[in-house]
Parts: sequence; C-alpha cells; structure tokens
Amino acid sequence: MAKKTKVSEKTKEEAMKIARGTQRPAQTKEQTKLIAQGVQKGIELYKKQQKEKHRELDKKLKKASVCVSPDNSSKDKSVATEANYSKLPWFLLIISWFGFFVYIILTM
Repeated sequence: MAKKTKVSEKTKEEAMKIARGTQRPAQTKEQTKLIAQGVQKGIELYKKQQKEKHRELDKKLKKASVCVSPDNSSKDKSVATEANYSKLPWFLLIISWFGFFVYIILTM
C-alpha cells in the first residue's frame, strides 16, 4: 500500500510560484500545473530527506550523551588535573613580565 501524504498549502503555493516563475509564453495551464506538481514532489522529497538527517543526528547525539554521562569519576579527575595545569600559564606570565621589567631597567 502506498502511503498518501497530505501536502501543506504552503508547499503548494511555493510550487505554483516556482512553476509560474519559469513559465514560457506558449505554455498552457495544464503544463504549468504539471510542472508545479513536479516541483511540489521535489519539495516534499527534500523535506523528507532533511527529516531523516535530523533524526539520524538526534540519534547520534543521544547515543553520545548516554556514553559520556555515566562516567562521573573521570570528570573529577579531569577537574583536578585542570587545576594543576592552570598554574603554569600564570607562572609563565609573571616570569615574562619580570623579564620585561628587567630589560627596561637595563636599557635605561
């Protein structure tokens, strides 16, 4: 059984607008309607593909968040190591400023 989907009015309007925009002077209304139907199917297919991509992305994000959240002990370890490493930049900054002041004093 083929699934019959309802098409929104907005999609129909967009398809007709595009079909009229590409209409040739000798083109009949029936031909324009056929073009509009083709454009409408293209829009529906595009929306369907985007929904599938979005669904897959949600699944991946959900899977990634589930894998990361149960391990609370590793978070504590990383915070402790970050605290140790955060002293190094400040130490280097103080040393560089001290060296700058020594250089200024010696060049005067």
